[in-house]
Amino acid sequence: MKMAATLVSVVDDDESVRESLPDLLVEFGFNARVFTSAEEFLASDCIDGTRCLILDVAMPGMTGPELQMELGRQGRSIPIVYITAQKDETVRPRLIEQGAVECLFKPFSDADLQQALELALDAE
Repeated sequence: MKMAATLVSVVDDDESVRESLPDLLVEFGFNARVFTSAEEFLASDCIDGTRCLILDVAMPGMTGPELQMELGRQGRSIPIVYITAQKDETVRPRLIEQGAVECLFKPFSDADLQQALELALDAE
């Protein structure tokens, strides 16, 4: 029996990210689902199956950190890899302190993303 591929969910309001990341994740051997907002992810049936969340920091409506807090309130522990276009060096340490596995600055390399995902899935 073949094991189902690990589900990685991507939540980002940036269309180019939503178009490119799933292909890359599939190349890495994952299943991928994309969401345009934190609210869309919360309303989906993917939360329980998601093994890692690739999450944009700043989005209209609920931000990445707000989604992380909401998942925590619900008692859900999903490893999070943040991605952000903000070039603020204080962002990464703060997010890691709040429980994120990694925070990558856009544009990031395929290797950096793969390494972050391995870290996240080892943390499970």
